[in-house]
Amino acid sequence: MAVSYRKLWHLMLDKKVSKTRLEKMAGISDYTMRKLNRDEDVSTEVLTNICAALDCEVQDIVDFFTDKPTHTKADEEGRPNGNIQ
Repeated sequence: MAVSYRKLWHLMLDKKVSKTRLEKMAGISDYTMRKLNRDEDVSTEVLTNICAALDCEVQDIVDFFTDKPTHTKADEEGRPNGNIQ
């Protein structure tokens, strides 16, 4: 499963909160901030601290994606994709 913190960056822009300020507000390290920058996994404690600092919910700052697409181009075009049932 892949993760994206794009929503976090947009929320921070909207609230005019810098990365350095968020680190202090949420009590997270520079290392954790670098992990967020690279869309890497962080603990739920980190996400909870960020949400408390920004007064938001987890779904406001993170998106989760499956590594594999759930459908194929053939599905979109209505063609059989080779799965016979």
